[in-house]
Amino acid sequence: MKRRSMILSGAAFAALPYKALHAQEAYPVKPIRIIVPYPAGGVVDVQTRAMALGLELGQPIVIEARPGANANIAAEAVSRAGADGYTLLVTAPYLLNNPLLEQNLRWAPKDFIPVARFSLSPSYLCVPASSPARNVREFVDMARKASPSLQYGDGGSGTTQTMATEILKQVTGIKLDAIPYKGAPPMAVDLITNTFAVGILPSSVAYPHIKSGKLRALANTSANRSPQLPEVPTIAEAGFPEVTVLSWYGLHAPAGTPPEVVRKLEAGLQASLQKSETKERLNTAGGEAAFLSTSDFSQFMRTDLQMWERINRMLKK
Repeated sequence: MKRRSMILSGAAFAALPYKALHAQEAYPVKPIRIIVPYPAGGVVDVQTRAMALGLELGQPIVIEARPGANANIAAEAVSRAGADGYTLLVTAPYLLNNPLLEQNLRWAPKDFIPVARFSLSPSYLCVPASSPARNVREFVDMARKASPSLQYGDGGSGTTQTMATEILKQVTGIKLDAIPYKGAPPMAVDLITNTFAVGILPSSVAYPHIKSGKLRALANTSANRSPQLPEVPTIAEAGFPEVTVLSWYGLHAPAGTPPEVVRKLEAGLQASLQKSETKERLNTAGGEAAFLSTSDFSQFMRTDLQMWERINRMLKK
């Protein structure tokens, strides 16, 4: 009996490594969902797909658009997902801005851990082609004289584009009334038809309409001119350096995701962004490959948060 007991115990012990190994199969073993918090066809969705096409992890990558509530719907959903690397969130400055602007959020930045940054993207301050404003100062003068107040397209309170508009209003003293939209594509259509006077649009949405002559770009809100439209001055060159803001996109995973899973995702993302075809797809989508590792992305966001905190203090004065 004693010997049999020892044999059974030994068999059970021998089975443990297999069970443990089976429970921790090499990631990934099933499709990975990447949740985009903005509408399908918008700048974030298009750039995410451009990046994901080069992401070789041995499993299908499913891109799912879950727009609404200034990106809060998607953020909340991913914050409640399993911390296993199979549900990821595309992040942008809303991750930093929304907690500064909104109360009673059902998610918090601490619910996520950074994987990597994958792109940067310029935005353009645009007016309809029929607008008399040929530059930013002319638009500001026009807005000051307007009665009733001019209107602008608002893609969401936490977006880089809307925050840039709010900064422009603050530093110039102009009044602009918001028309809310769930994303940039429908906003561009209404701007073309003169439904409102001005809008800051991400490059992937603005570029074709600027090139076709349906919209006029008055400035690029990034720090540098874009190779895409090198003739368009930066907002600083146009006389309003305070309005300079940076649009970035990255991936976050739910807090608690195993470090080895994060490392594999980080390496996959870096490899994708090193491919010339990925870079070309991102350029076509209005962005540029801008990889930052997990640690560098964390530091970048700490610095970016300080900037947005300063901006929010300024806007509340």
